[in-house]
Amino acid sequence: MSDLPNCPECNSEYIYKVGALLTCPECAYEWSSLEPLLEKARVWKDANGTTLLDGDTVTVIKDLKVKGSSSALKGGTKVKNIRLIDGDHDIDCKIDGFGAMQLKSEFVRKA
Repeated sequence: MSDLPNCPECNSEYIYKVGALLTCPECAYEWSSLEPLLEKARVWKDANGTTLLDGDTVTVIKDLKVKGSSSALKGGTKVKNIRLIDGDHDIDCKIDGFGAMQLKSEFVRKA
């Protein structure tokens, strides 16, 4: 039994080594055997380039229209205890007066 990982593209188990690369004969995908060690965790940054972390407090930098609401989220609104998620809108939060919503990190700055 082989100790090589399955192909990350097609999940094939028929992998072979060519020098420092691993190769899949089914989809012809090649990758470094060191790639899993080099993968970096995602880093979320605000509009100023400051790194965001779960639990941070951020400030909205411009007025944002809220779908399903007749009012807008005003610039300068503080949002406490954010949670970072993957996706287009990468901040999950609760805002007083609006409730639970998701924001894009490009429209906030760390408070």
